[in-house]
Amino acid sequence: MSAKNKSSEPITLLWFRRDLRISDHAPLNAALKKYKETKHKEKGATILPLYVLDNHSPNITKYGGASLWWLHHSLGNLSKSLEQKGSKLLLRSGPAVDVIRELISELNVENLYFHHSVLSGEADIENELAKLCQEKNIECKRFKGELLFEPKNIATASGTPYKVFTPFWRTCLSQKRPSKPIAPPKAIPGPKHFPKTETLESWKLLPAKPNWAAQFSQLWQPGEEHVSDVLDVFLKGPIASYKKMRDYPSIKGTSKISPYLAFGNISIRELWHKVEGHEGADFYQRELGWREFCYHLISHWPEIIEEPFQDKFKNFTWEENEEFLKAWQQGKTGYPIIDAAMRQLWQTGWMHNRLRMVVGSFLVKNLRLHWHHGAAWFWDTLLDADLANNTGGWQWVAGTGADAAPYFRIFNPVTQSEKFDKEGKFIREFIPELSNMPNKFIHNPTAAPKDVLKEAGVTLGETYPDAIVDLKTSRQVALDAYTNLQNSE
Repeated sequence: MSAKNKSSEPITLLWFRRDLRISDHAPLNAALKKYKETKHKEKGATILPLYVLDNHSPNITKYGGASLWWLHHSLGNLSKSLEQKGSKLLLRSGPAVDVIRELISELNVENLYFHHSVLSGEADIENELAKLCQEKNIECKRFKGELLFEPKNIATASGTPYKVFTPFWRTCLSQKRPSKPIAPPKAIPGPKHFPKTETLESWKLLPAKPNWAAQFSQLWQPGEEHVSDVLDVFLKGPIASYKKMRDYPSIKGTSKISPYLAFGNISIRELWHKVEGHEGADFYQRELGWREFCYHLISHWPEIIEEPFQDKFKNFTWEENEEFLKAWQQGKTGYPIIDAAMRQLWQTGWMHNRLRMVVGSFLVKNLRLHWHHGAAWFWDTLLDADLANNTGGWQWVAGTGADAAPYFRIFNPVTQSEKFDKEGKFIREFIPELSNMPNKFIHNPTAAPKDVLKEAGVTLGETYPDAIVDLKTSRQVALDAYTNLQNSE
């Protein structure tokens, strides 16, 4: 569009990212304030909400399949919320800088507001936009809101970033208490002439046939509109016993808030204040602190997305075994708690937190496959996939990260199953072919006598896989590999 045909209506461009909500949204609040300040000029800067589907900018990690499902429905919910307030969501695809540059050429953009990200690739985009706005004499404002505590404000006594969680979190708690969340606006003034928009349907974010996400809609309702209902259920019961019951996968002892938080359907600050004061809140907030720690690490050491935090593991020898990887992904390892967890992930888009550690340990230590494989699979199949959490979690369980579980700490899936799913309820839910196995052997069918297997209708290698590795042998192989690494230093 030529300059003379450019719209004269002043616009505040409100760029939504992983903050798909209208409650406790600092950029939106600032845009409304700007509108009120300039309204006396008869042409206040109306607000144009924008979401950019960016699969092209460098150093940006594209969403996995499950996340795209959540994104589709979450954007639909955000669009609905904006329309109820008198606004509308503009959808554009392409490199974010190019999309916004084009909008600046089309419209009379006076302000560009958005939430700041500490991820290096996204911060690079922000810096390009700041430079563009400076050239065009446009106000560019970045707002905090992704985290409770900005990584640059949390440091050791010597001024260096933390590498250990406990002192990190202690320092966080010594900071100023997170401020209270901002209420959602009553109305959002939109432009009189709305630009051409793309559609959610044209983006094809949902899986094509066969629809592997068919069960998701029966289990989840993405978007800000629904998060309060999920949180209310948690606050009315499970939070009080969260510290203990969160370890049992057959019990509804966790919040199930993680996908909403990953997409910003609820702000971390609002979640913090919602749980505060409830019995069990301290421990739950500590878990939110682990998220903060993962962002702290990735903001200071962005290379850990690909490289081990501990340099010595750059020389570690991992196995390559497509058969093992496929068995792990499909829940066909012959270890029921592993297989039930992996099937839960595929069917529901979510996995119980303790089981994420157990299946992770099994992959990198018993199967000796690189943690990259696990991180990639989780990224594609988890609805709550979060780059910092995913990276931090896998580096932790692999023993390669900061404040990690040492490599020689290897979760035994059988003993973990016996301890946290004693009666096999979780296993039976996701592995119905083992439903008739007695509790004594359901955790390790390979060890069951033939007559027990026959009576339960289980044929190893046919109706249910035989164990793909021996736990004792594979554990020793892993320990030997780690010892060799230590000795080579």
